[in-house]
Amino acid sequence: MTAPVFRNRRVRRGLLVAMGCTALLWAGRGAAQDGATGFNLYGVPGLVEMPTAETTPDATISNTLATVGGDLRATLRFQITPRLSAAFRYVAIEGFRPDDWTAPRYYDRSFDLRYRILTEGPRRPAVLIGLQDFVGTALYGGEYLVATKAVAPGLRVTGGVGWGRFGGRGAFGSTGERPAFSELLGEGGVPTHDRWFRGDVAAFGGLAWSPSRRLTFKAEYSSDDYEEERRAGDFDGASPWNVGLDYRFDNGTQLSLYHAYGTELGAQVTLHFNPRTTGTPGGLEPASYPVAVRPRESARDLGWTEDREAAGAARRTLAELMARDDLVLEGLSLEARRATVRLRNPTYGAVPQAIGRTARAMTRALPPSVEEFVIVPVERGMETSAVTLRRSDLERLETAAAAEMRTRAEIADGWRRAPAPAPDLHPRLDWSIGPYVQLGVFDPDNPARADLGARGALAYHLRPGLVLSGALTKKLGGTLDSVTRDGESGLPYVRTDRRLYAARGDPAIEHLTLARFGRPARDLYTRVTAGYLETMYAGLSEELLWKPVDSRTALGAELNLVQPRAFTQGFGLRDRDTPGGTIPRLNGHLSLYHAFGDGFHARIDAGRYLAGDWGMTVALDREFPNGWRVGAYATVTDAPFEAFGEGSFDKGIRLTVPLSAVANRPSRATNTVTIQSLTRDGGARLNLRDRLYETVRDNHGPDLAASWGRFWR
Repeated sequence: MTAPVFRNRRVRRGLLVAMGCTALLWAGRGAAQDGATGFNLYGVPGLVEMPTAETTPDATISNTLATVGGDLRATLRFQITPRLSAAFRYVAIEGFRPDDWTAPRYYDRSFDLRYRILTEGPRRPAVLIGLQDFVGTALYGGEYLVATKAVAPGLRVTGGVGWGRFGGRGAFGSTGERPAFSELLGEGGVPTHDRWFRGDVAAFGGLAWSPSRRLTFKAEYSSDDYEEERRAGDFDGASPWNVGLDYRFDNGTQLSLYHAYGTELGAQVTLHFNPRTTGTPGGLEPASYPVAVRPRESARDLGWTEDREAAGAARRTLAELMARDDLVLEGLSLEARRATVRLRNPTYGAVPQAIGRTARAMTRALPPSVEEFVIVPVERGMETSAVTLRRSDLERLETAAAAEMRTRAEIADGWRRAPAPAPDLHPRLDWSIGPYVQLGVFDPDNPARADLGARGALAYHLRPGLVLSGALTKKLGGTLDSVTRDGESGLPYVRTDRRLYAARGDPAIEHLTLARFGRPARDLYTRVTAGYLETMYAGLSEELLWKPVDSRTALGAELNLVQPRAFTQGFGLRDRDTPGGTIPRLNGHLSLYHAFGDGFHARIDAGRYLAGDWGMTVALDREFPNGWRVGAYATVTDAPFEAFGEGSFDKGIRLTVPLSAVANRPSRATNTVTIQSLTRDGGARLNLRDRLYETVRDNHGPDLAASWGRFWR
């Protein structure tokens, strides 16, 4: 990096704000922090447009919609850890034509990262470093170091220095050359590391005063001179002084009004939600049975073992009790001192809740001499784990914390531990009818498209581990078939033709497959799926997973043989030749999974993608015990960015919502919303259901421990 250059004639003006704010920061030593964190027009903690060093509580999700001068800014922000946060922003700018487009609006995506270096204390300010719009065209790109301190009750002062957007007005120095915005047009999605902390350096600062917990007045000096807006549009932005007013409701919602740039009015609404503290989904389900405490000395009575009818009666009673809790007894092995249950859980998202209810039913249905309960949850006919509980512990600890029971439970591999399933349970049919929504976002010609309709689905379980399933959809309306930006790929058209599937596939067979799941050995799981695998591809998919029951790490391998489906999404197939090249028959990946703790789950997939490109997908998710999940992923392959098209490489953000949080009743169903760039051909994978890791891991030690608090619910 080039050594900093300071311009003497600008030092006086550029440092004035920083010096004044620094003096106030130190003058306020010992002042308490008052008021809630305010959000700026960029949807991050800040004043009007300038950032502050404030953060929100861990895991907070904030959604901001702002308008200023006719422009729209929508921001989704997540507090990843107490110190680290990330934000995704989508903007529509009126009259901004950086490359002489005739479109009335310019649409732009941006990502932010913020890290709090120091936490505010009695004598020191909070200090934070931030990267704003650090990927792609970087229209709003800028880096900053900012400090915030409470200096009096209700009064907070912020001062900072910045580069890029934050270094445009009153610069007092330079740290090298910074590429201009115009040089980055067409490079959306690429990190702009050659710009970070380079260019002119300027100071910014401001005040926030909260006379009450609801109201905050804000004023700032902005170091952004809006060079790009001046150059490419009709924009004045003469004044560096911006003011704002925040009003907060009891639920944390923030409404804001602003006067910015000396000429423009702005408004904003910010909604906050914290999946970590939102409570446990469900709650309206009936309470389970209490533990039945055995009479003293009855545990020694083995007389029932001589009664040929006793085992059958116990099995019938246990099945009835479990059915009242919406659980299925698939099998029971009953010995004098031990009982082993084969458990199918179609109801509870937290597996320990199903285990706890099964154990309580066992205390009421089984003979008193049975001391050891072994409960084996099964998924798709596969024994996943074996949870061993002592009956005497259940009797003694029913009113204690769930953690007490966890320390006494033993969790082992369920391989060959489960009794055989009852023959009258198969075959069985599960079915459902409901609405569906398919989204298409961030197309510059139309930022949001969607199809909606009805979906009917069924699953016919021929025998344990063998499932025939399918789904039929009927579109009721939508605009996905109107996508026009679908001829720009430099790769085989593996996803580009999505518009044709949306236009011609009505009604459509969404999928129709026969799947076989198995346990060939300890720690191993297998899946073989054949048929119409998803909306666009048919073929054969095979998967092998190595996942020890007590391990945070798993390894997987997947191999797929595919053929494109006909655009009508019926039973027909089509040729693999496309305008961009021939779709390969084979694709597949090796996968590494790891749970870091505190709900963080990482996944790395490396291999060959649908278009024949080779590369890697890295995903990081944070999951909470109540079933909420927030994550992001990025895929980079050997496909050139130019061949990939707009966005340069595949990436996205996803939010998984447990449906029990909406219905307030127990359910294993979830809905995942993925925010990603316009669908492209590079880095594309099959959209398969029932991949093994997500199917089995909820029943393994680390995940059971994370949600064990539901054991007595």
